[in-house]
Amino acid sequence: MNITLFTLMENDLNETLNTGDQKSLAGNQEDLTIKIPVIEEQLFVEKKLVETGKIRISKTVSEQVEPLRIVLKHDEFDVERRTINQYVEALPPAIRHEGDTMIFSILREELVVQKKIVLVEEVRVTKRQSENEETRHVNLRREDIKVERLGPDIK
Repeated sequence: MNITLFTLMENDLNETLNTGDQKSLAGNQEDLTIKIPVIEEQLFVEKKLVETGKIRISKTVSEQVEPLRIVLKHDEFDVERRTINQYVEALPPAIRHEGDTMIFSILREELVVQKKIVLVEEVRVTKRQSENEETRHVNLRREDIKVERLGPDIK
């Protein structure tokens, strides 16, 4: 707390208070002494931890069987053997393609007066893709949380 003393003339009191002039005014009239206290407030803040209650948390895991529809793809091959038994002059490619079909040439050499290549057979492999829908049962887990308040509920 600070105290400031002012000496003012009686006529100049209102003017001094209105303008906030803090100096002493002198004049022909008698002096007037006014004490104006200057007060300052200060704030002190503190925090403290207060227990308002307790809780218990528990977790359970449950399983349930859910149907799951899924489309599975698989490849099937049709193997067809064609007997050709034909002499060839040049070697055919080992594998050739006709659309989705792969053709493997099977060759053998025969000993004759003259040697010729005979195309004995072709193996034709055709790829087909099919789909079927199946239902599978899958175990799914789910966790549940339970919260219990223990003790008094203080707000």
